[in-house]
Amino acid sequence: MKESTNQLVGRVARIGGLTGLAAALVLVGTLIARHDGVNAASISSAAPLDDSSVSSLVALDHAVESVAARVTPAVVNVAVTSKETPERGAMQNQQGQNLPPGFSQFFGPNGFFGQMTPQGPQIEHGIGSGVIISPDGYILTNDHVVNDAVNVRVTLHDRRVLNAKVVGVDKLTDLAVIKVDATDLPTIAWGDSTKLKPGQTVLAFGSPFGYFQFSVTRGIVSALNRPNPYSDNLRKPGGYIQTDAAINPGNSGGPLVNAHGELIGINTFIISNSGSFAGAGFAIPSQLAHSVAEQIIKTGSVHHGYLGIAMNDVTPANASFFNLKDATGAIVSQVTPGSPAADAGLKSGDVIRELNGETMENGSALQVAVSEMTPGTAITLGIIRNGSPQTVHVKVGEFHASGAETASTEGNSNAHAKIGVQVGDLNADVRQQFNIPASVHGAVVEGVKPGSPAEDAGLQAGDVIMEVNRHAVSSAEACVNSVHASPAGKDLLLLVWSQGNASYRIVHPDNSNQ
Repeated sequence: MKESTNQLVGRVARIGGLTGLAAALVLVGTLIARHDGVNAASISSAAPLDDSSVSSLVALDHAVESVAARVTPAVVNVAVTSKETPERGAMQNQQGQNLPPGFSQFFGPNGFFGQMTPQGPQIEHGIGSGVIISPDGYILTNDHVVNDAVNVRVTLHDRRVLNAKVVGVDKLTDLAVIKVDATDLPTIAWGDSTKLKPGQTVLAFGSPFGYFQFSVTRGIVSALNRPNPYSDNLRKPGGYIQTDAAINPGNSGGPLVNAHGELIGINTFIISNSGSFAGAGFAIPSQLAHSVAEQIIKTGSVHHGYLGIAMNDVTPANASFFNLKDATGAIVSQVTPGSPAADAGLKSGDVIRELNGETMENGSALQVAVSEMTPGTAITLGIIRNGSPQTVHVKVGEFHASGAETASTEGNSNAHAKIGVQVGDLNADVRQQFNIPASVHGAVVEGVKPGSPAEDAGLQAGDVIMEVNRHAVSSAEACVNSVHASPAGKDLLLLVWSQGNASYRIVHPDNSNQ
């Protein structure tokens, strides 16, 4: 057992010991009372509340029991023997920089999704969860549960243990389908995650810590369309469902269901400083999971739609810079040359508000919708360009991890007095040092003052400031002049290239240094 699991078991044992001690003290107290002539039978106890007083709670209990009884038979425990790879080793290392805060800890300090027990330098064991989606044995889980698996064994609710094979995986969405040789298995019904609303009741199922199989927890939908937290690849779809239903190591791949017992999400990760649940769990929405599962079952692989843009959400802070009346839509911050978006004429600064007539609330919603589309599909985007509504027709391309996943492939000046950043011109040496493509133009960030507005906005050495307040800058001097030309006390909008992706940043100037 991994260290954290040992500690958990030890803690349970100690609690058990304390419980036994408490029981012994109660017994001794009773004997003493009787010795003093007090009849134990005469001690009165309060009457329980009648059903009419707690009818709502009782009804809720019955409803949850019904949902749990319907869903649990379709939940499975997934035990995996896998090969150690550099990628997996990096994820085990809690210093992994490609994971969102607390995500690497979701798998524990020594391994993946439960009771990881290394059996040598090349073999690992892990525990996750899954859900049966067809009577003939297809099971949906996470890719990170079965990644590099050499052996997969599934424990059904009736305690049968069956060997499983990996049918296919989709690393972009972290989903996988496995199959067992069985028939007439209990299944779960698909729900529509697009109809979810914050506050609705949800239940999470799985095997927390690898020991407590077929557990169920209750919570609500805390939020919808949470953005992609993976810093290694901003093109991975977002749209995550946030819930406060307890999700712990071992729950990966388990179902999140609505009040009707329908599958509306696949539990995937938590954000936590401790590695255990802290009130924020995240699930892949069924809208995306259903599409991916169907493709894997049919063809063994997944083909995702692709536009070739990087995006920021419209927010109350940046909406005015784009002449928008409300904070709805996705701002195009980068267009990949030669991509479908580039061919259609999309430009940095365009705000995408609609897809085929449907409102896109933010970038996550647009990512999920496009990712589901079949490559070659013709779509219509409603955009705002420089305050003017326009329509753009795009033919959706196909995502390829080796190409589309990344963007295609310079005298010191400073603006310390206003935002706390020192910039320089881009030259061949700087481009080589920070791996800046020739297509990126602007002023390179050479230093950031600690505690400055620039640091608050996330700027760091090696970033490139491409625009200031929607105007392109071609040199360090132009960048500084544009920053100082901004009215005192007014926020600045910077278009910043950083580690292969461009994004808009709001900077709040330090008024004390005007």
